[in-house]
Amino acid sequence: MKKLAIIILGTLIIVSCNNQKKQSMNSTENEKLVKTYFEHFNNHDWEKMANMYVEISEFKDPSLGKGIVKQNRKEIIEKYSELNKIFPDLHDKVIQTYSSGENHIIIEFISSGTAPDNSKFELPICTILTIENGMITKDFTYFDNFEEEK
Repeated sequence: MKKLAIIILGTLIIVSCNNQKKQSMNSTENEKLVKTYFEHFNNHDWEKMANMYVEISEFKDPSLGKGIVKQNRKEIIEKYSELNKIFPDLHDKVIQTYSSGENHIIIEFISSGTAPDNSKFELPICTILTIENGMITKDFTYFDNFEEEK
């Protein structure tokens, strides 16, 4: 009975170590993916950025309405191309990333830009990405979308 307990304990330790190694590897890969994603964003390379998503992804984004909205890559490209027309110097500065399990990463960043009338904006944003097999499947973005009182 004692040998069986030792074997079970040893197996649990090995499985636990392997799971931690896998999670650590996924966290590193997810962080690399986020870095590449924001490089494409800041280069305004909407096609490369959109290709980081699966063909049809789920979005939560105040700019898209309430609830979950499904978009394909073409719609992602169109959304950001239009936004880039309004704000030619559109830029995101990553403040911090937080790994959350194997398939999620949280990104805190500030989006900024200048409109044609020279008015500037800075918007703190938090996004939770779900990443499966190296592709973004869900993009849940949160920011304060209430206009400031004047």
